[in-house]
Amino acid sequence: MTGTTPQHPDPSRSPDGPAAEARPRRTRLHVVAVVGAVLPLCFAGWLGWQAVSGQTPDASPAAASDPVPDTGLPTPRPAGASPAGAGEGSAPAVAPAGGPSAAPSAPAVTTAPAAPAGRVLVGRTVLIDPGHNTNNSAHTAEINRQVDIGNARKECDTTGTSTNAGYSEAEYTLDVSRRARAILEARGATVVFTQDGDKPWGPCIDDRAKAGNTAHADAAVSVHADGGPASGSGFHVIMPAKVAAGRAANAAIVAPSHRLGLLLRDGFKAATGEPFADYIASQGLDTRSDLGGLNLSTVPKVFIECGNMRNAGDAQRMTDPQWRQLAAQGIADALTTYLTTPG
Repeated sequence: MTGTTPQHPDPSRSPDGPAAEARPRRTRLHVVAVVGAVLPLCFAGWLGWQAVSGQTPDASPAAASDPVPDTGLPTPRPAGASPAGAGEGSAPAVAPAGGPSAAPSAPAVTTAPAAPAGRVLVGRTVLIDPGHNTNNSAHTAEINRQVDIGNARKECDTTGTSTNAGYSEAEYTLDVSRRARAILEARGATVVFTQDGDKPWGPCIDDRAKAGNTAHADAAVSVHADGGPASGSGFHVIMPAKVAAGRAANAAIVAPSHRLGLLLRDGFKAATGEPFADYIASQGLDTRSDLGGLNLSTVPKVFIECGNMRNAGDAQRMTDPQWRQLAAQGIADALTTYLTTPG
């Protein structure tokens, strides 16, 4: 077919001709015009929604769905009452009248403030009372002697409790107390002990109180471990109730001791993660009038039962040197905060 001219039908009648081609062009022009008008309106509306919702234009969906941060606040545990191990600082043998519902409500749980760094405790004196004595069991006549605690008479001291494996409360309290002393002395404090493994037995509970009084301590802590029911776990802090009987007249130290107790509860929880006792006290706090170490003290003083040695979980933690270092840190930090912040 070389050299021939191709024949085309009438373009005005063909669907592929100029008339047909013009229609799609007009449709596309209309679409472009509509899209060009709508897009700015949509963008402006989206910006307005962002402003109302408080989000910035570059906020990602992931940021909007982030979980609420953990505040680190301890979870209160139900209070209960149950017999515990023997000795000064251990739980009373009977439940409070009225059962758990009669327990006084504790202040709200707070996060313990960070202890100041450096030698901030220069000029301050702290009394640490490591509970019991590893030699008490060999001196039963001496420790069974009754002493006056103001509103009653009690044994001079006791042997304390122990884990099922035989790790004694006296060993635990002396180790943690020494660790806390090292931290406090590094911060400049003068630390006085009631006994440092250097006494054949005791001392008696009235002499333990006297040691803090004689030293004119700015604060005192008696370190203990509880011997509660094996099913119960956790720690609690014991604060003094007001006593005015015989040799006991501690009204002046009740309020500052309660402040110290709150700080110690929160500091110990923050340092160790140990839960509040679920078998005694209320939110980790107890107030008692039957402890000679508190009744006879003239300086702010509290007891801490660092855990229940008869509970398998608590016993495992308390026999771990690394956990005992955390326990000492919590005690030292609470004392530091108490001594460096206004009451």
